[in-house]
Amino acid sequence: MKTYVATPATRERHWLVVDAAGRTLGRLATQIADTLRGKRKPEFTPHCDVGDFVIVVNAERISVTGDKLHQKRYYRHSGYPGGLRSRTLEEMLERRPEEVIRRAVKGMLPRTRLGRQQLHKLKVYAGPDHPHAAQQPQPMEVDAR
Repeated sequence: MKTYVATPATRERHWLVVDAAGRTLGRLATQIADTLRGKRKPEFTPHCDVGDFVIVVNAERISVTGDKLHQKRYYRHSGYPGGLRSRTLEEMLERRPEEVIRRAVKGMLPRTRLGRQQLHKLKVYAGPDHPHAAQQPQPMEVDAR
């Protein structure tokens, strides 16, 4: 009996859409990361990108537990001395709500070329509309833990 190994020629990808309204940020991000990697499929292969495309809508209506809205900070550095900038989660949700989900999922993917390739399959939109109707996305079942 031989072990099945998925290849780029044999993989089958689907488009999935998930509504982020009222979902907890971290719990949703783990399930999105698993779907992007293909861990929810029986033909999962760690060295091959067999995951699905994921479209996230209503990113601006994501929820968090505790006081993270005011305490959680996002940092970025310009590369120059004194160039460290930070924003709270509340400010990030005001300015760029798509970036909050993208960064949460990015932290849960491998730090390799494969992980960067998998992150390109994530499409995040602040509102309820998305331009991927031609791909006929199916609703993704998300655990409501």
